[in-house]
Amino acid sequence: MISFEQRFIRISLLLVSIFTLCSTPLSAAEQPFACAPTVEDEMGPFYKPGAPYRHSVGTGYLLFGTVKSAVDCSPVPAATVELWMTGPEGRYGDEWWATLFSANNGTYYFTSHAATEFGSRRPHIHMRVTAEGFTPMVTQHYPVKGAGEGQFDLVLIPLSVLE
Repeated sequence: MISFEQRFIRISLLLVSIFTLCSTPLSAAEQPFACAPTVEDEMGPFYKPGAPYRHSVGTGYLLFGTVKSAVDCSPVPAATVELWMTGPEGRYGDEWWATLFSANNGTYYFTSHAATEFGSRRPHIHMRVTAEGFTPMVTQHYPVKGAGEGQFDLVLIPLSVLE
């Protein structure tokens, strides 16, 4: 049989645990967002800042989407979208880097050749997205084999959510 003191201690510990859980702020992943934030992915070893401003590094594949706020799905204008990928021969190089900005309605587009494999990795396009008032985000777009285009919305988390 449990004594009164043991019951009191257990109930007290339970109440402290509940209070701690309820008073701990939610992490960004646990926030009740209107739009689910884009899943982050590895940057990889080949990122270099300062890619030229351009929307194209080739032809045959169109990547497009909208940069949005996770809080209310509103468009994020003037977001900087940096992209880098392997060339048709499967190697990274300066000619396959680009920087572009989202339009006033948050949309962006990028044309390239079909993404190629790199070693054992499936074809992908690296992306780094920054915008004033939002957490920087790194992700990758994985084109569907044989598709001539792909839509990939980039949903950012506002800094105010993390404060």
